[in-house]
Amino acid sequence: MVIDGAEVDEHADDPVDHVAALLERVADGDQSAFADLYDMLSGRVFGLVLRVLVDRAQSEEVLQEIFLEIWQSASRFSPNRGQGRGWILTIAHRRAVDRVRSAQASTDRDIRIGLRDLGVPFDGVAENVELRVEGDRVMEALRLLPDAQREALTLAYYGGYSQREVAALTGAPLGTVKTRMRDGLSRLRTEMGVLA
Repeated sequence: MVIDGAEVDEHADDPVDHVAALLERVADGDQSAFADLYDMLSGRVFGLVLRVLVDRAQSEEVLQEIFLEIWQSASRFSPNRGQGRGWILTIAHRRAVDRVRSAQASTDRDIRIGLRDLGVPFDGVAENVELRVEGDRVMEALRLLPDAQREALTLAYYGGYSQREVAALTGAPLGTVKTRMRDGLSRLRTEMGVLA
């Protein structure tokens, strides 16, 4: 909806998950529901992907991949496990990160080949193991957080939501969401042994 030239999410404070309803229809092959879903979320999804990838052309390509995946996997969405919008933004974030990793792997491969040609050793296995261990540590630390803190951080950092959007999605006051995120990050630092 557009008000005074600015786009406003008319469902931001609505407790009904309109995206979930559309996803159910998409799972049944409803093309008009898919078009409505695309119109409703493509701008938000594109913004998230663009923030991760920076490159506009790649972001447009990934946007199409995301909505193809949504069309093909809408039946896997489970409304009892979260909001439809969160599910879609999680897919978007994963796709964008996968694209970054793929590009990085290609660059790393080119560097290794160049270094090998120069006779310089490169230990990609050790580097990959270190990254995976760190990622596992973050996921384990997240699991130790209270549900409310974990939900707020997951929506913000993996879903790409602002604090205000997290408040609308969870039904919690904005101040409560800010506190949950601050306390959750503090506890994550402690769990991971990082100095604040």
